[in-house]
Amino acid sequence: MLLAIDAGNTNVVFAVADGGRIAGTWRISTDTRRTADEYAVWLHQVLTLSGLTPRDITDVILGSVVPAVSFNLTWLCRKHLGREPKVVTKDLDLGIEIRLDNPAEA
Repeated sequence: MLLAIDAGNTNVVFAVADGGRIAGTWRISTDTRRTADEYAVWLHQVLTLSGLTPRDITDVILGSVVPAVSFNLTWLCRKHLGREPKVVTKDLDLGIEIRLDNPAEA
């Protein structure tokens, strides 16, 4: 299953997809002081409530506009899920052109 993480200025949204099916979505407020361990406890709880486990996660993709949160979410994936997240940045070739003066702000 794919865990998609979208870290915005207000919320961090987590979604688990299994093929073409969304198995669950959850959100938590964005807080730059929240640690990878705190995210792990929370994620384990919401996964369990949905009948899933961290072992069900086989891939992770992470998009973020909050660099301070990106570090802890990346560490969450490495330490607690045993997965290296694919991090979507302005430098990742997705086959689309971003026509902005500063793509890092997209």
